[in-house]
Amino acid sequence: MLMTTSPGTQYHHLARTPSHRWWRPILGTVVLLVLGAVVMLGSYLAYVAVAAATGQPDGPDGTASFGPLGELAIGFLAIGALLPVIMLVARLTQDRPAGSLSSIEGRIRWRWLLTCLPVAAAAITIFLAGGVVLSALTGVDAELDEPLAGWGPFLTATAVLLLVVPFQAAAEEYMCRGWLLQAVGSVMRRPWVPIVFQALVFAALHGWGTPFGFFDLAVFGTIAGWLTVRTGGLEAAITLHVMNNLLSSVIAAAFGQLTIDETAADMPWQMAAVDFPVLLGFAAVIVWLFNRREAKKRNYELVGSGQ
Repeated sequence: MLMTTSPGTQYHHLARTPSHRWWRPILGTVVLLVLGAVVMLGSYLAYVAVAAATGQPDGPDGTASFGPLGELAIGFLAIGALLPVIMLVARLTQDRPAGSLSSIEGRIRWRWLLTCLPVAAAAITIFLAGGVVLSALTGVDAELDEPLAGWGPFLTATAVLLLVVPFQAAAEEYMCRGWLLQAVGSVMRRPWVPIVFQALVFAALHGWGTPFGFFDLAVFGTIAGWLTVRTGGLEAAITLHVMNNLLSSVIAAAFGQLTIDETAADMPWQMAAVDFPVLLGFAAVIVWLFNRREAKKRNYELVGSGQ
């Protein structure tokens, strides 16, 4: 029988159901790693098989490829394919609803997600613009004078990015701010150890590029994790992650520079310096909006009860 948590349970304790045992998060993590590797490898092999069957030329790694955009798309889709795997593992190994990974309400709160989305878009726009300005002021070429890719390639790339980025970013959030945070949180009373742990894992998963890049990823993961616990769900973290990956990728597409060779781990100090205050500002606005949302809900409940 599928077990549920009691009302009022904090987000990082949602895996602590009546059937929780210390070994369940460990077993679930092992199963998730194995199934995840199978799904990601299977996605890549299917991509190579289709490319070979349609007569595509070999890429840099010697296998048939649909080009840089195709490589980027399959990379993102392979990560996005982990979404159902994470939810399935939660149900099978922890005997709890998959929706408990999304929020304390057992689902994605779509209205709240849409409230967070423009805030995330504004934050990432400020981050990217500020990073370019600081780079220019410190004598670093932002490469914005490179020739544009043209409308055809740009629109094609943007359409592909709109299809694959949300799934990729959401999957990373469900893995780190969802599964990992709740797995560690199931044996911790307070949330800070699981928040920091998943943030460091999140940074490590992107590889080691520059110290500034690793630091920025760890800060991103920490703030996203704290917001997840504070607001009781993944919505704010998902919107920030989606807008970060989407806007930065669209800009790269405009200059024909889409690639999977570089990640946020390769971030220079100028971008990291701008990102830190932007992330803090994003968190402040989200908490303010969330407090307003909760106050309105309480008012509606009071009116409905006739008090």
